Amino acid sequence: MKVPPRLQSLVEEGLIDTVVRQLMSGKEAMVYVVRCGDETRCAKIYKEANNRSFRQAVDYTENRKVKNSRQARAMAKGTKFGRESQEAAWQSAEVDALYRLAAAGVRVPQPFNFADGVLLMELVTDAHGDAAPRLNDVSFTAAQARQHHATLIGEVVRMLCAGVVHGDLSEFNILLAHSGEQGSEDFPVIIDLPQAVDAAGNNHAQRMLLRDVANLRDFFGQFAPELQKTQFGPEIWSLYQSGLLGIDTPLRGRYERTPGTVDLGSVMREIDDARDEDAARRLRMAQA
Repeated sequence: MKVPPRLQSLVEEGLIDTVVRQLMSGKEAMVYVVRCGDETRCAKIYKEANNRSFRQAVDYTENRKVKNSRQARAMAKGTKFGRESQEAAWQSAEVDALYRLAAAGVRVPQPFNFADGVLLMELVTDAHGDAAPRLNDVSFTAAQARQHHATLIGEVVRMLCAGVVHGDLSEFNILLAHSGEQGSEDFPVIIDLPQAVDAAGNNHAQRMLLRDVANLRDFFGQFAPELQKTQFGPEIWSLYQSGLLGIDTPLRGRYERTPGTVDLGSVMREIDDARDEDAARRLRMAQA
């Protein structure tokens, strides 16, 4: 196929040999299957801010650090250079998160290179060598749902122990990959991390983690209804705040609030619902 303009420089530099096809177009990026020597990889092209539909980006970029003090000042002032620096920080956040999480043992795609706003990384595949499906494209038995849910709760814990909250985790950004070994079980791989936040430095981290875990519960609860009654999110965050969370910490899926404790998750959900209702009301008024 014709080489997209954003990939042309990588072809000229020899980082990409051939662009095979477009794999997907999402809210913050477009992904292409490419050939690099003898290997098939994927190239993720980040969309510019004015073309991105990712909602509430300010929640994700809060307290996101840059090493250059000039960039930090410009970002704070909102200058053109500051906006460009903020955009670069947004794009490089996924690369940083991928390396950080891979080192922590989280199953994420292996990154290979990042240049000109394009991330070259592993193409996660199924048993036939094709691009692995997202969870939302797969049906599960109750036993499979319980197994994958338990695996992903463990991955959320590993991420949190590494200081990272995904921030947008759902069945739409988890792939079901194959290990390549005959008879082995498929396993989930977490993708799409430019919105990942620092667990300790972002005021929205708790709300995002609770939402991530709730998304897993709701999806797998379709196949194993007993999962709908679990409360892993509040349990995990409570252990994390208390300094008691480790990758091997046993979880029960239950959470009992102490008297006087505010259920922040419920409060934030009510705020989100009110915000959505107000936005819908304003839209109706504008269309009237």
